Amino acid sequence: MENINTYSPECSPVNVSLPPPPPPVKSNCGTKLKKSTDMLLQKCNSFASKATRDSWDRMFDEARGADVLIHTDDNGLIYAHSNVIGMASDVIRGMMKQDKKKPHRKSISILGVPHDAVRVFIRFLYSSCYEKQDMEDFAIHLLVLSHVYVVPHLKRVCESHYENTLLNKENVIDVFQLALLCDAPRLALLCHRMILNSFEEVSTSEGWQAMKQSHPSLQKELLRSVSYELNNLKQKSRKQKEIQTYTQLYDAMEAFVHICRDGCREIGPTKIENPHASCGFQACDGLEQLLKHMAGCKLRSIPGGCSRCKRMWQLLELHSRICVDSEQCRVPLCSDFKERMKKQSRKDEKRWKLLVKNVLSTKRIGGSPYFLQAIDVTL
Repeated sequence: MENINTYSPECSPVNVSLPPPPPPVKSNCGTKLKKSTDMLLQKCNSFASKATRDSWDRMFDEARGADVLIHTDDNGLIYAHSNVIGMASDVIRGMMKQDKKKPHRKSISILGVPHDAVRVFIRFLYSSCYEKQDMEDFAIHLLVLSHVYVVPHLKRVCESHYENTLLNKENVIDVFQLALLCDAPRLALLCHRMILNSFEEVSTSEGWQAMKQSHPSLQKELLRSVSYELNNLKQKSRKQKEIQTYTQLYDAMEAFVHICRDGCREIGPTKIENPHASCGFQACDGLEQLLKHMAGCKLRSIPGGCSRCKRMWQLLELHSRICVDSEQCRVPLCSDFKERMKKQSRKDEKRWKLLVKNVLSTKRIGGSPYFLQAIDVTL
């Protein structure tokens, strides 16, 4: 006899087979997270043997000796065994204790969700098994039921399915609200990340429009978090550009010393034989072009006359500020700029010290022996 909503089985205590023992609890200590997730996504989530699971499913489907009537929407009925569902859910056990009308036949109601969703839920209480299609159809209802009737294992299964397959831009708003109500912080976090990463598409979904009408305060919070995330991304991008600029300046300082001390393609005490060969310093080519331009530029001594010469003056001054020994240094005007530092204003001095600190912070492990290792900046 099958457990369907239109058939009432006879409660006969005679020849009723005892239910198989409940599945043992197995520790997951030491298992990897991916393995645990894969197990949650399996059709059956019981550590018992297949024969035991089949016995539990058959017991639910045939409903022999069932002593609980579960009323669902649309006048549906599901028959269950009080000792099974009571052990699986303390909430259901409490509901059955409150029903004192019929001592031999308890009656409870699970309303607000489809009848088939309740049936899948009760079956899970028996064998911890479910059909894949049932999970796809009723995941949101099963999540609610697992929270209301305190079935943590089913809640984890629902969360894993949403995390791996079911969550999308169309349902993320609904799932997010439900995760907040059902105390599912990990699922809420995943939904929040998807909303932030795909806000333009999510904000045009039906779920967003419905939330705008039903929960305007939550919508405002999401808009605030989106704005905060955008500001963080802008700050992160700006910081990355600053680091890139300081790294390029540090490379230029190393190339300066290399050109003036060792020589490179066309400038320095020793020129390399192959002008197209790489010397290992990416900034060499650009610096050589600037040095050659500055040597022949007629506007270099005129204030504001040549932007390229002005850039070279700034690079030379930066070098002089990080150079360890100006007397032995072969970079042009190194000692002259060090004398010039003594005449600069306090404001300019602070600005240069901050630049030097940021440039030196990008140095490679061990740094360069001809550069300062640290600098104290007091603003």
